[in-house]
Amino acid sequence: MKPETIIRIYKAKFRPDAKEELDWFKQQPTLSAAICLAALAVNSKCKRYSHQKRLSKKALEQARDILLKNETEIEKCEKENFDKLFNKLKQLLKPIKGLGELYFYDTALRIGARMCLFPELVYLHAGTRVGARALGLNGDAIKVCQLPDWLRQLEPHEIEDVLCIFKDKLPMALE
Repeated sequence: MKPETIIRIYKAKFRPDAKEELDWFKQQPTLSAAICLAALAVNSKCKRYSHQKRLSKKALEQARDILLKNETEIEKCEKENFDKLFNKLKQLLKPIKGLGELYFYDTALRIGARMCLFPELVYLHAGTRVGARALGLNGDAIKVCQLPDWLRQLEPHEIEDVLCIFKDKLPMALE
């Protein structure tokens, strides 16, 4: 699959849902409401996001309770950046058994949307790491300037989507 095809498919098929998800969190009346929904991985239809379907209800409820208890600390990140928010959430939630990198990222992205904080880097987790490796990149996060030009037309959180969704197609895009 050619790079331009990947971008066209992403923009047409995946971007609208991703935008709807972030808009749902932006529209929450309070930070508490956004934290609660993000921690429980609940979408606008009161269903759990597919990325978090396998997580236990107990782990999600523990995450919600911890994040609500630390709302003041989370709110301080609003004056900083997404990276501070992401690392704060990771620090708070890491002790909960069953939660991992993808949950930390998704939860930070959703809460960040409410706070108008968005990634400036492309954060890697299991799926995105495979896509990044196909492009010859490694690490926990990638600067956008390290990516091929064809990906730079997207926002970092959209690039994260592309690396995950198209991870098996990326090696062919480079041929």
